[in-house]
Amino acid sequence: MPSRTRPKDVQPILPKIPFENCPIATSLGVLGRKWTFLVLRDVSFFKDVTFSRILRNNDGLTPRVLSMRLRELQRDGFVDRVANPSNGREVFYRLTTKGDDIVPVLTALIQFGIRHYPDRVFEDKRPRALHQVFPDRQEVLLGRLSDYVDAGTGR
Repeated sequence: MPSRTRPKDVQPILPKIPFENCPIATSLGVLGRKWTFLVLRDVSFFKDVTFSRILRNNDGLTPRVLSMRLRELQRDGFVDRVANPSNGREVFYRLTTKGDDIVPVLTALIQFGIRHYPDRVFEDKRPRALHQVFPDRQEVLLGRLSDYVDAGTGR
């Protein structure tokens, strides 16, 4: 895949309104701890995911760290802990409404990985587009971002 560079005459990408703290730094302050995005991935993409399933999906993640991350995500309003109604001892983790807003962020990371690191992601080492990997799922993957995208221009 050819490398593209930005033209030197492109203006900086600045917001129209000032903000005191960088929203990227603020978001990473909440979401940037090790394992957080992978825990959110599992809660986002697996229905009624359990603690043990998250552990199995993530080599190197310890029960102690997973417990801490899930507590933090609950405290910050991204994840709910839900008891199975048919078996009260079994617990599931689900995204909250606030947590649903993380799915487009995860989608951007997926798209970046399948486009720029196909040698690590796919056996055939060929890049893919999001619609090839998740056919007919863009509405879910983009979440509320799709409200802002003009289908004709991508803006």
